Amino acid sequence: MNTNGNGAEPKYKESVRPERTQIMTTKEIAKYLGVHEMTVYRWLKKGVLPGFKIGGRWRSKKDLLDSYLVRKMEEK
Repeated sequence: MNTNGNGAEPKYKESVRPERTQIMTTKEIAKYLGVHEMTVYRWLKKGVLPGFKIGGRWRSKKDLLDSYLVRKMEEK
């Protein structure tokens, strides 16, 4: 075992990772937006909300939803 001279283990630099964003299910999106889950399905299918399918199930990244909501609020 390597030590740093005083008997303690060396401190390694923590690698800096880019911050990951939460990937949300339709149920989580519905709760977040305060709408019914079927509404989320329709919006995703029509392209109203940003989303993508993984294994046949809709998902969206929280930061994309937040950006979309901010743009919509600024339009009004």
